[in-house]
Amino acid sequence: MMRIAAAFLLLLGLFSGAALLAEPLHLAQISAGTGLWVFFPLFSLLGYVLFTMAARRDQSLMITRVAGAALLLLAGSAAAMLVLSSAGVLKLETSLSLWYVLLVAGVLGLAAALPGSKHED
Repeated sequence: MMRIAAAFLLLLGLFSGAALLAEPLHLAQISAGTGLWVFFPLFSLLGYVLFTMAARRDQSLMITRVAGAALLLLAGSAAAMLVLSSAGVLKLETSLSLWYVLLVAGVLGLAAALPGSKHED
């Protein structure tokens, strides 16, 4: 039961990050309020920590890799959108949320990816 709740929190955190990415593009009626800015790192970290505490070792390694990959995907998407905006391909009103996702998802994703890279040799 704890793993289900933790996975739900992690998914909410990742969804908050994705909403912060989509907001400058106006793809949907998304308003990136203060909640999304707080929920993205909070729910991502809380869900990850709770899941790893309740999981077996093999499940813990799996969720670390999956969460790290998802966060690095968010960071890479934010970086790509910033490059496209700088090149004039995308017209964005503001890029603050993209920088925020790049920084938060990049740091959290790298933190999740680095410990696993030592065991892959």
